[in-house]
Amino acid sequence: MFKEKILKIFEEHQGKVIGSIIGFIISMMVLLIGFFKTLFIIGCILIGFYIGKRIDNRENISEILDRILPIGKSK
Repeated sequence: MFKEKILKIFEEHQGKVIGSIIGFIISMMVLLIGFFKTLFIIGCILIGFYIGKRIDNRENISEILDRILPIGKSK
């Protein structure tokens, strides 16, 4: 009964629940390790997500690195 109610709430308000959980995790990270370390971790996650998304789209990694790095550094 309780599990069904929780699942129904999650289905109806999925974005709010996930956003709240992410906000809670980020706030705990800021309190435990500090603001700038948290920003660094979030930045690394975003870079990893971007590269992973490009890999999923079957894009060439060397072309991505050529756009990001100075000429000749990715070879």
